[in-house]
Amino acid sequence: MTVTSLRLVAHGHTAALRRARFGGPDDGLDEGGLRATLAQAHADPDRRGHLGMHDTCLCSPAAAARQTAAAFGLLPTIETALADCDYGDWTGRSLEEIAGTHPQALHDWLSTPNSAPHGGESVAAVRDRVGSWLDEQHRAGGRVIAVTHPLVIRVAVVHALGLPMATYRQLDVEPLAIIRLTSQGTRWQLRLCAPRAG
Repeated sequence: MTVTSLRLVAHGHTAALRRARFGGPDDGLDEGGLRATLAQAHADPDRRGHLGMHDTCLCSPAAAARQTAAAFGLLPTIETALADCDYGDWTGRSLEEIAGTHPQALHDWLSTPNSAPHGGESVAAVRDRVGSWLDEQHRAGGRVIAVTHPLVIRVAVVHALGLPMATYRQLDVEPLAIIRLTSQGTRWQLRLCAPRAG
């Protein structure tokens, strides 16, 4: 029986996240994001979600993900399947700006997962990419840590639990959140862990 334990770690705050902008791969942690990441990294192991116990560590190629992994003392392999959505022409622009200049395009993107009015990736395409990677982890087994983006984690949970695609909008993943998925070879389970009593 193949046993898989997967911890999906959302990278820390970036300026784009704080300002509701469509981020890009060069966006690093902002000052507050780096402080919060270092503080969580130096917390006791229970609060860090036992990030030290792993066979494989992977991370998105984005600067924020690499910096988050480094702050936790992890030495990840870059995994392009964990990259954030390619926001095309909207990269670096704010939701407010897009709403003012292209309201119908923004509405389409927010309401239709297959829509990509910015010329980049649709959310459904991100789900397909991340879902294929998740299926590989399911078959391979082992203890895996993956540092990635909130949207990637949202679509990963949708895929793992077989939820309707539209439910990704109802999932909120905070920076530095740790989502644990486990499998014993049949299906993924979302595992919510309480901290151990000291």
